[in-house]
Amino acid sequence: MSVVMSEPAAGLSEWPRSTRAVGADLAVGGVPLGELAERFGTPLYVLDEAHVRQTCRVYRQALPEAEIAYAAKAFLCRDLVRWLREEGFGLDVCSLGELELAAAAGMPAERIVLHGNAKSAEELRSALRLGVGRIVLDNAAEVPRLAALVAPRQRQRVMVRVVPGIEAGAHHAIRTGGEDQKFGMSVARGDAEDAVLRVLGQPHLELTGLHCHLGSQITSVRPYLAAVATLVAFLAGLRDRHGVVLPELDLGGGHGIAYRPGEHALDVAAFADDVRRQLARRCALYDLPVPRLIIEPGRAITGPAGVAVYRVLVVKRTAHRVFVAVDGGMADNPRPVLYGARTAVRLVGRAGAGRSRRVTVVGRYCESGDVLAPDVEVPEDVHPGDLLAVPAAGAYQQSMASTYNLVGRPPVVAVLDGCARVLLRRESTADLLARDVYEPGEDG
Repeated sequence: MSVVMSEPAAGLSEWPRSTRAVGADLAVGGVPLGELAERFGTPLYVLDEAHVRQTCRVYRQALPEAEIAYAAKAFLCRDLVRWLREEGFGLDVCSLGELELAAAAGMPAERIVLHGNAKSAEELRSALRLGVGRIVLDNAAEVPRLAALVAPRQRQRVMVRVVPGIEAGAHHAIRTGGEDQKFGMSVARGDAEDAVLRVLGQPHLELTGLHCHLGSQITSVRPYLAAVATLVAFLAGLRDRHGVVLPELDLGGGHGIAYRPGEHALDVAAFADDVRRQLARRCALYDLPVPRLIIEPGRAITGPAGVAVYRVLVVKRTAHRVFVAVDGGMADNPRPVLYGARTAVRLVGRAGAGRSRRVTVVGRYCESGDVLAPDVEVPEDVHPGDLLAVPAAGAYQQSMASTYNLVGRPPVVAVLDGCARVLLRRESTADLLARDVYEPGEDG
């Protein structure tokens, strides 16, 4: 069923741009969520293709001179790679699986950046075989390891990941720009400069620039401006002390989004203007040529384009709370458990009672901490069989999903212009059992 797009319903700022009220339901990409739930089952992840493409174009318009590599860890599948390729994006990958999927889906190798604080030899060999555009070196030990794998008469372009000493991000577990953590090499301690010199001493490695990543879910441009100031000063020091001028600067990603009404996302246009201005000003201060800027947004591209749909299984009243248990939970969305993340929840598929009440939405998994949304308002008459939808679900949910309790992972369905199609199918019990290699003994 295709629907005619009406005006956006009130209070839908954190939902995909195509979201419209259709009677008592919400439609995304022209397809009602209730219809999607009936057709594909629940739990279900819905991804709005038009929203993804529009956001890519917002970034391209704001930063036409920059290279933009989508952070694949946020969410990845073959069709998404195609969308990104067609929109002029590259890919930031951090595992063999992400690398091979990117290549299989047709992403040009020169647009791929390989990351990782502990890359395996197989990952490095695959990156070299495919001819990726850059490999980001995360520690000094990687320099000779990679150099030894490069074929004679070939050179591999690399960047050095540095730690600028800037704390940013919504939770301590996703802050990666400060000192004394597993990623990158410290500018202040001299580790980054030592790594640069090691790379310059390797004839099979071509150092193109510096990389940093401050953290995730950052909604202010200020940490990025501070990083630019630190890294340009470091670039100037490398030129003055060692005569090397590096042509690229990668500021990573971490661009924050809104998960609930009233929250603010990073303003892409303001980010672009402020970072461009700061980079030009700082380079002029040190008489440096302005390096080409690279950024790696992930959550900002797919997060707001996604919706999770769950079915209510149980409504339980205790002395002090009402628990609404759904058919998904921490295995398909671990963010609330890992980071204390809060999200919005909305009844879809039918009209609720006029009054609402506060409930705690919990999952079906065997953990008391399996809480998806504490203290949220839903209609007073919520009952088993109802559908609850969660916006801003397109990043770091399905990609972080597990098969805890031997429950298969949900499907991902793309919607566009009233049509829906499966990107990732539902993981079945047969899929899970197929991994179990059982060899009965003589007793059977």
